Amino acid sequence: MSTTALTRHVRVLVGAGHRHEEILTPAALDFVGRLADAFGKRRLDLMKERRRQVLRLASGSPLDFPMVTSAVRADPTWQVAPPAPGLTDRRVEITGPPDRRMAVNALNSGAEVWMADFEDATAPLWDNVVGGQLTLLDAVERRIDFTTPEGKEYRLADPDKLATIMVRPRGWHLDEEHLEFDGRPVPAALVDFGLYFFHCAQRQIDAGYGPYFYLPKLENRYEARLWNDVFVLAQELLGIPRGTIRATVLIETITAAFEMEEILHELREHSAGLNAGRWDYLFSLIKTFGHRTDFLLPDRAKVTMTAPFMRAYTELLVRTCHKRGAHAIGGMAAQVPGKDPAANEAALAKVRLDKEREAEDGFDGSWVAHPGLVPVCHEVFGGVLGERPHQIDRTRDDVEVSAADLLSVRRISGPPTAEGVRTNIAVAVRYFAAWLRGQGAVALDGLMEDAATAEIARVQVWQWLRHRVIDRETVLRLLDDEVVALGAEYPWAPVDEIRALFERTALAGELPLFFTPDAYTRHLVQRTGAEA
Repeated sequence: MSTTALTRHVRVLVGAGHRHEEILTPAALDFVGRLADAFGKRRLDLMKERRRQVLRLASGSPLDFPMVTSAVRADPTWQVAPPAPGLTDRRVEITGPPDRRMAVNALNSGAEVWMADFEDATAPLWDNVVGGQLTLLDAVERRIDFTTPEGKEYRLADPDKLATIMVRPRGWHLDEEHLEFDGRPVPAALVDFGLYFFHCAQRQIDAGYGPYFYLPKLENRYEARLWNDVFVLAQELLGIPRGTIRATVLIETITAAFEMEEILHELREHSAGLNAGRWDYLFSLIKTFGHRTDFLLPDRAKVTMTAPFMRAYTELLVRTCHKRGAHAIGGMAAQVPGKDPAANEAALAKVRLDKEREAEDGFDGSWVAHPGLVPVCHEVFGGVLGERPHQIDRTRDDVEVSAADLLSVRRISGPPTAEGVRTNIAVAVRYFAAWLRGQGAVALDGLMEDAATAEIARVQVWQWLRHRVIDRETVLRLLDDEVVALGAEYPWAPVDEIRALFERTALAGELPLFFTPDAYTRHLVQRTGAEA
């Protein structure tokens, strides 16, 4: 990397914490500053285009596969890069925040991949952001072992059987308010990517792997192109061969579902495939079309992956990936095993059924949220794959998906049940409490929930209110009940702040696109000092 310093430094706007100096080195901050300098304005322009697209679709413009890129889709010759070391077999991927306990458990879990999540599973307290980078650095250096104050030991097992690390930075829509460049907050995506890449890319290459990423919340090919250009510059600055980075894109917005091939094309030398989510995809659908009655969704528990429009989305994803030589990774099994054998058996049966559908549809792997689910996922995918590392050769040429298929929500459209309304309010309120306390992944009612759960819960309440299938008085009464119950169960919970956050993000006339920016700037940003 060039030693020429930036004339405008990245400034740290908060006092240093334990071991922060190992991550926030002058060279690392300079590297992040170079990325912000090169791509900050372009990222802002793309965020403005997101807002324009929302207005266009709200005013009745049709959503369809882009005509301008039809040649890309029709060209049979292009393929993505071949799988990188450690990413050939991805039949089970475990996800979770980059804290030390999760890191040890995930790396030892038997899963092929650990997706270390700075986005939905991490509340962006500054200590969580920098601490997550320290966790990854220690994990790459194989010095992550530790003992809790209660005496419980966490130790890495056989180093040859550890999961491959992939990192999910925060989305393009988020800022990191604790770092400033040129008078503005640094894009959070560039902070999470840049600090990990600066400290760990060469270390991972030396260990026989590479710097691998998951890219969240992309809405179109232009946002994928921005990431690709970030990758190119980052590799150039650190003298790492172009194409070393690999990234899997989460197709979790409705607009991205119409540009899957284009997204792979933009990232093709750095692509590691696509992933099909659930809650964020439904969240995006409501944000985009929630004003229309034919997109009125029932209780979220009733909107399964077998719904026709969800089947269209997942089958198109598999076909698109395999057509281009890319991995197709399935969605999350969020069940958390407990102490009740009967409940565990029922939960595992549900996981098995879901994973059987994915494996039979052609997915090459899938996500789990808990180490206890790794064996059943392995068993299911092993039954389909056998000794093969994936099934990319299964091209699914039988799949034909139209724009109407992706948007056929009316086939399951309907009002919520009273229990569905209460559940959404309860989940959102409880998740907000944990998030404001700095916890981004939370076990609620036997499921590991993250920010995507809270997002779908609160936007469904907004949609139901908009279409008057529930009334505001009922919602406020249920909110009162849940806030009181929360305060009784967790006396530490800032119930007034939680209630206000719910009202701002679920009960406003105009739907806030995300709850996280509002909650972050109001509650999690610290400014206790500044340093260059």
